[in-house]
Amino acid sequence: MNEKLRILLTGFGPFPGAPFNPTMPLVKRLTQLRRPAFSSVQLTSHIFHVTYDTVDRELPKLIAQLRPQALLMFGLADRTAHVRIETRARNAVTTLFPDADRNRARKGAIVGGADAMMFGPHTAKLLRAAVGTGIDARVSRDAGSYLCNYLSWRAIEAVHADGGLRLASFVHVPLLARDETSRQKGTSRITLDELVDAGEAMLMEMVKLTREAVREAA
Repeated sequence: MNEKLRILLTGFGPFPGAPFNPTMPLVKRLTQLRRPAFSSVQLTSHIFHVTYDTVDRELPKLIAQLRPQALLMFGLADRTAHVRIETRARNAVTTLFPDADRNRARKGAIVGGADAMMFGPHTAKLLRAAVGTGIDARVSRDAGSYLCNYLSWRAIEAVHADGGLRLASFVHVPLLARDETSRQKGTSRITLDELVDAGEAMLMEMVKLTREAVREAA
């Protein structure tokens, strides 16, 4: 392929109960990586404001403008101590917890009469890539019912639309250890550097998988 592979990395900003979202520095660090494996890859990034309207407005615009062939999305799971590779998006949305603009969803389903949608078998390879860096990463079948799950659903819809987007994956990350001192006091949280290492491994795997998917489609 003469044209560069296009991969879009996304994260989220702060939201009620989470004034700091580690996906913001994570996505920035990953987009700035300079590796030989990325020499033929165009990496772009976007941070979503944590609202349903933002996802519905900005995701289609990003796909139309950037024409990514893969989406690697990150979100915060502040009650989980490990990295979670999501395997599916549930047709569910919380009506109790407001988004960052203090708006609540009016109904508990994203669309009517639909079951969960799967990301695909490539998620197992992303998991192996993350685990290979030594980080605690596990598979997950429940992306929740908040904006992370909502974005996952919309991304899988975009893949099924067959407009050039071949693969999408969503990774939940935990709260981070702020420094080594906090870890020595018994905190088992993952550091940003460890998360970047795992994110790089998953990104490299995503590059390989996307290249294969593009070849198959051609």
